[in-house]
Amino acid sequence: MSFGYELISETDRLEAFPELGRVVPEYQNQNLREIILRPYRIVYRVNHERKFCEITRVWHSARGMPQLTNSGQ
Repeated sequence: MSFGYELISETDRLEAFPELGRVVPEYQNQNLREIILRPYRIVYRVNHERKFCEITRVWHSARGMPQLTNSGQ
């Protein structure tokens, strides 16, 4: 299975299960979560009020944790 297909498959699951990913350990914000799709980290923000998830970053985990705006909020 290609990476692109896996990425779409995993992120599509967020519609039904927005809290599927773990809380990003560097920020400890319940609305900021991530899915690990080795070697990538996909960070997304859950907006319960508007009932949607917004993918904020996709990056190679070997590059470390990028700075997120508003301290991850």
